[in-house]
Amino acid sequence: MTSPSDIDETRSDTEETRSDIDETVPQFPPPRSAACPFDPSPELRALADHGPVTRVRSWGGSTPWAVTGHAEQKELLTDPRLSVDFAAPNFPSPIDPRHSRGGATDLSFVGMDDPEHARLRRMISGTFTIKRVEAMRPTVQRMTDEIIDRMLAGPRPVDLVQALALPLPSLVISQMLGVPYDDHEFFQANSKVLVSATASGADRGSAHTALTDYLDALVSQKIADPGDDLISKLGAQVRAGKLTAREAAAMGVLLLLGGHETTANMISLGTLALLRHPEQLAMIRDADDPQIVVNAVEELLRYLSIVHLGRRRTALEDIDIAGHTIPAGDGVILLGELANRDPAVFTAPDRLDITRNARRHQAFGGGTHHCLGQPLARLELQVIYPTLFRRIPTLRAAIPLQEVKFKYDAVIYGLHELPVTW
Repeated sequence: MTSPSDIDETRSDTEETRSDIDETVPQFPPPRSAACPFDPSPELRALADHGPVTRVRSWGGSTPWAVTGHAEQKELLTDPRLSVDFAAPNFPSPIDPRHSRGGATDLSFVGMDDPEHARLRRMISGTFTIKRVEAMRPTVQRMTDEIIDRMLAGPRPVDLVQALALPLPSLVISQMLGVPYDDHEFFQANSKVLVSATASGADRGSAHTALTDYLDALVSQKIADPGDDLISKLGAQVRAGKLTAREAAAMGVLLLLGGHETTANMISLGTLALLRHPEQLAMIRDADDPQIVVNAVEELLRYLSIVHLGRRRTALEDIDIAGHTIPAGDGVILLGELANRDPAVFTAPDRLDITRNARRHQAFGGGTHHCLGQPLARLELQVIYPTLFRRIPTLRAAIPLQEVKFKYDAVIYGLHELPVTW
């Protein structure tokens, strides 16, 4: 499991330890409990007992503010006084963003504040509108059926992560970007290093540089021979002088990483959660009303909250909230997994209940930095869960829960592998 000592080496050189904070301040992040792998750890849940906003002791002894309450997170996610700039001195991240030759800017707009964030994001946001993504549903359905056809024709047991969870989102985002799917092993391997909380800074730097160089070369190809894909559109922005080639490559890395890594983890982890809750699985499998599947996806996003080390910010000004003042320059960690289990918002929050209205969850963040690809993620999950369980109604895990390899060592929670049979 991930522990503070595992990721201490990635602490920013400019981050200072606060000596005025009592040693009894809770440590973050605490390890998840193997007995309840779908739930936040008991120690993390106990943070809420300190109130919706509390100090924690994090990497290298730093003491950012942990925000556990749903209402407080919703407020702060839209507060312009919080910066997402990865280069900020006290940005409380387990991954040092200054790992590649281009510095923090190589992480593209996800680590930038407005107006630069808005300038870059606008260049691609039209591709991810609900209307455009919904038009892809037949294609995603066809891809899903073809992948399951191959599963059914192959040996058993099979690793669901490698056979289904990774291939589908990789195929979809590759087609959207214009990235050759034949290179999927290359970008999946490097993406895995980038989201690891235990990989060395040097390894992450090498992975990020490899991906950026790959996308840089692809942008050049698309400029010379454009197609009807997103990288070609970025290439057009480069030709127009609105974007540098390196900025276009960085955006490509962000989209490639975000387009398959998070959805792949939701597919595998959500499948296991449903296998552990057969009555919920049956409702999805047997649903005639598509709204049941829509609700199920929102509930799984709430229940699993795979961004399990929080969203990190830095206060630009003093911020008063929940009876505390967060001083300018302090780090802030917005713990979505606790907001999504807030009993003030969700009745019986530790229960998986696909009939509830879970749309108030914060799985995709909020404010100007809400996840750009959320319509695509929703579409893929709405297709894959019912299709999988209808086509393989006897699907079951091939190993006991205690033998499943969970991603305790990654920034994005999920499964390393899930052997299944039928």
